Amino acid sequence: MPVRRSPALQSLNRLIFLSRWLQAPLYLGLIVAQGVYVYRFMVELWHLITKTTSIQEAEIMLMVLGLIDVVMIANLLVMVIVGGYETFVSRLNLEGHPDQPEWLSHVNAGVLKVKLAMALIGISSIHLLKTFINAQSLYEKSGAIADKVILWQVLIHLTFVVSALMLAWIDRLIAPPKPEH
Repeated sequence: MPVRRSPALQSLNRLIFLSRWLQAPLYLGLIVAQGVYVYRFMVELWHLITKTTSIQEAEIMLMVLGLIDVVMIANLLVMVIVGGYETFVSRLNLEGHPDQPEWLSHVNAGVLKVKLAMALIGISSIHLLKTFINAQSLYEKSGAIADKVILWQVLIHLTFVVSALMLAWIDRLIAPPKPEH
Protein backbone atom coordinates (compact mmCIF):
# COMPACT_ATOMS: atom_id res chain seq x y z
CA MET A 1 0.00 0.00 0.00
CA PRO A 2 1.50 3.37 -1.01
CA VAL A 3 2.33 5.88 1.72
CA ARG A 4 -0.05 8.85 1.74
CA ARG A 5 1.77 12.21 1.88
CA SER A 6 0.31 15.58 2.67
CA PRO A 7 -0.17 18.03 -0.23
CA ALA A 8 2.45 20.36 1.31
CA LEU A 9 5.03 17.56 1.40
CA GLN A 10 4.17 16.54 -2.18
CA SER A 11 4.65 20.16 -3.32
CA LEU A 12 7.97 20.37 -1.50
CA ASN A 13 9.09 17.11 -3.12
CA ARG A 14 8.15 18.41 -6.58
CA LEU A 15 9.96 21.71 -5.94
CA ILE A 16 13.11 19.92 -4.80
CA PHE A 17 12.97 17.64 -7.85
CA LEU A 18 12.41 20.58 -10.20
CA SER A 19 15.37 22.43 -8.67
CA ARG A 20 17.69 20.22 -10.72
CA TRP A 21 16.82 22.46 -13.68
CA LEU A 22 18.72 25.29 -11.99
CA GLN A 23 21.84 23.47 -13.21
CA ALA A 24 20.84 23.79 -16.89
CA PRO A 25 22.19 27.38 -17.21
CA LEU A 26 25.47 26.17 -15.71
CA TYR A 27 25.82 23.59 -18.48
CA LEU A 28 24.91 26.23 -21.07
CA GLY A 29 27.69 28.39 -19.61
CA LEU A 30 30.13 25.51 -20.00
CA ILE A 31 29.09 25.23 -23.66
CA VAL A 32 29.99 28.92 -24.06
CA ALA A 33 33.33 28.21 -22.33
CA GLN A 34 33.90 25.40 -24.82
CA GLY A 35 33.34 27.90 -27.62
CA VAL A 36 36.04 30.09 -26.05
CA TYR A 37 38.41 27.11 -26.11
CA VAL A 38 37.60 26.47 -29.78
CA TYR A 39 38.48 30.10 -30.52
CA ARG A 40 41.69 29.81 -28.48
CA PHE A 41 42.62 26.60 -30.31
CA MET A 42 42.15 28.27 -33.69
CA VAL A 43 44.28 31.28 -32.64
CA GLU A 44 47.08 29.01 -31.38
CA LEU A 45 46.87 26.82 -34.50
CA TRP A 46 47.15 29.95 -36.67
CA HIS A 47 50.24 31.03 -34.70
CA LEU A 48 51.78 27.59 -35.21
CA ILE A 49 51.09 27.64 -38.95
CA THR A 50 52.38 31.17 -39.48
CA LYS A 51 55.53 30.71 -37.35
CA THR A 52 56.49 27.18 -38.45
CA THR A 53 59.44 28.27 -40.58
CA SER A 54 60.84 30.73 -38.04
CA ILE A 55 60.78 28.75 -34.77
CA GLN A 56 62.78 25.87 -33.33
CA GLU A 57 61.52 22.31 -32.99
CA ALA A 58 61.20 22.64 -29.20
CA GLU A 59 58.93 25.67 -29.67
CA ILE A 60 56.81 23.74 -32.17
CA MET A 61 56.54 20.89 -29.68
CA LEU A 62 55.46 23.30 -26.92
CA MET A 63 52.86 24.87 -29.20
CA VAL A 64 51.53 21.44 -30.20
CA LEU A 65 51.37 20.43 -26.52
CA GLY A 66 49.42 23.63 -25.93
CA LEU A 67 46.95 22.56 -28.65
CA ILE A 68 46.67 19.11 -27.10
CA ASP A 69 46.05 20.75 -23.73
CA VAL A 70 43.19 22.80 -25.19
CA VAL A 71 41.68 19.66 -26.77
CA MET A 72 41.92 17.75 -23.48
CA ILE A 73 40.22 20.58 -21.61
CA ALA A 74 37.50 20.63 -24.29
CA ASN A 75 37.09 16.85 -23.83
CA LEU A 76 36.78 17.43 -20.09
CA LEU A 77 34.10 20.04 -20.75
CA VAL A 78 32.17 17.59 -22.95
CA MET A 79 32.30 14.95 -20.22
CA VAL A 80 31.05 17.43 -17.62
CA ILE A 81 28.37 18.92 -19.87
CA VAL A 82 26.97 15.68 -21.31
CA GLY A 83 27.60 13.40 -18.34
CA GLY A 84 26.56 15.93 -15.71
CA TYR A 85 23.39 16.92 -17.56
CA GLU A 86 22.47 13.27 -18.14
CA THR A 87 23.20 12.33 -14.52
CA PHE A 88 21.78 15.29 -12.64
CA VAL A 89 19.27 17.12 -14.84
CA SER A 90 17.53 15.09 -17.55
CA ARG A 91 18.04 12.09 -19.80
CA LEU A 92 19.29 12.90 -23.28
CA ASN A 93 17.51 9.88 -24.84
CA LEU A 94 20.32 9.06 -27.26
CA GLU A 95 19.80 5.30 -27.30
CA GLY A 96 20.47 4.03 -30.79
CA HIS A 97 21.99 7.33 -31.96
CA PRO A 98 25.15 6.56 -33.96
CA ASP A 99 27.11 9.32 -32.20
CA GLN A 100 26.17 8.38 -28.63
CA PRO A 101 29.36 8.21 -26.56
CA GLU A 102 30.00 4.64 -25.37
CA TRP A 103 30.60 5.76 -21.78
CA LEU A 104 27.26 7.60 -21.57
CA SER A 105 25.27 4.36 -21.37
CA HIS A 106 26.75 3.54 -17.96
CA VAL A 107 27.48 6.97 -16.55
CA ASN A 108 26.68 7.76 -12.95
CA ALA A 109 28.15 10.20 -10.43
CA GLY A 110 30.95 7.77 -9.45
CA VAL A 111 31.95 6.95 -13.03
CA LEU A 112 31.82 10.64 -13.94
CA LYS A 113 34.13 11.53 -11.02
CA VAL A 114 36.68 8.89 -12.05
CA LYS A 115 36.56 9.98 -15.71
CA LEU A 116 37.02 13.62 -14.69
CA ALA A 117 39.93 12.70 -12.43
CA MET A 118 41.56 10.80 -15.30
CA ALA A 119 41.08 13.79 -17.59
CA LEU A 120 42.68 16.07 -14.99
CA ILE A 121 45.65 13.69 -14.82
CA GLY A 122 45.99 13.91 -18.60
CA ILE A 123 45.86 17.70 -18.52
CA SER A 124 48.33 17.81 -15.63
CA SER A 125 50.63 15.44 -17.56
CA ILE A 126 50.65 17.81 -20.53
CA HIS A 127 51.49 20.76 -18.28
CA LEU A 128 54.25 18.77 -16.59
CA LEU A 129 55.68 17.69 -19.94
CA LYS A 130 55.65 21.32 -21.13
CA THR A 131 57.51 22.31 -17.96
CA PHE A 132 60.12 19.58 -18.46
CA ILE A 133 60.64 20.53 -22.11
CA ASN A 134 60.88 24.19 -21.15
CA ALA A 135 63.00 23.56 -18.00
CA GLN A 136 66.17 25.15 -19.40
CA SER A 137 64.33 28.37 -20.19
CA LEU A 138 62.67 28.28 -16.76
CA TYR A 139 66.07 27.97 -15.05
CA GLU A 140 67.48 30.82 -17.12
CA LYS A 141 64.59 33.11 -16.15
CA SER A 142 64.11 32.23 -12.49
CA GLY A 143 67.11 30.20 -11.31
CA ALA A 144 66.54 28.34 -8.03
CA ILE A 145 62.83 29.13 -8.07
CA ALA A 146 62.51 26.79 -11.07
CA ASP A 147 63.31 23.80 -8.82
CA LYS A 148 60.42 24.72 -6.54
CA VAL A 149 58.06 25.26 -9.47
CA ILE A 150 58.91 21.85 -10.94
CA LEU A 151 58.72 20.15 -7.53
CA TRP A 152 55.30 21.66 -6.84
CA GLN A 153 54.00 20.69 -10.28
CA VAL A 154 55.17 17.10 -9.74
CA LEU A 155 53.58 17.00 -6.28
CA ILE A 156 50.30 18.41 -7.61
CA HIS A 157 50.33 15.87 -10.44
CA LEU A 158 50.98 13.02 -7.98
CA THR A 159 48.12 14.33 -5.84
CA PHE A 160 45.84 14.10 -8.88
CA VAL A 161 47.02 10.53 -9.54
CA VAL A 162 46.50 9.42 -5.92
CA SER A 163 43.10 11.15 -5.82
CA ALA A 164 42.00 9.39 -9.01
CA LEU A 165 43.14 6.03 -7.66
CA MET A 166 41.25 6.65 -4.42
CA LEU A 167 38.10 7.71 -6.28
CA ALA A 168 38.26 4.58 -8.46
CA TRP A 169 38.87 2.38 -5.42
CA ILE A 170 35.98 3.94 -3.48
CA ASP A 171 33.69 3.65 -6.52
CA ARG A 172 34.61 -0.02 -6.81
CA LEU A 173 33.89 -0.57 -3.10
CA ILE A 174 30.50 1.09 -3.40
CA ALA A 175 29.51 -0.63 -6.66
CA PRO A 176 31.63 -3.73 -7.28
CA PRO A 177 31.65 -5.03 -10.86
CA LYS A 178 28.90 -7.47 -11.70
CA PRO A 179 30.11 -11.03 -12.38
CA GLU A 180 29.96 -12.06 -16.03
CA HIS A 181 27.90 -15.12 -16.92
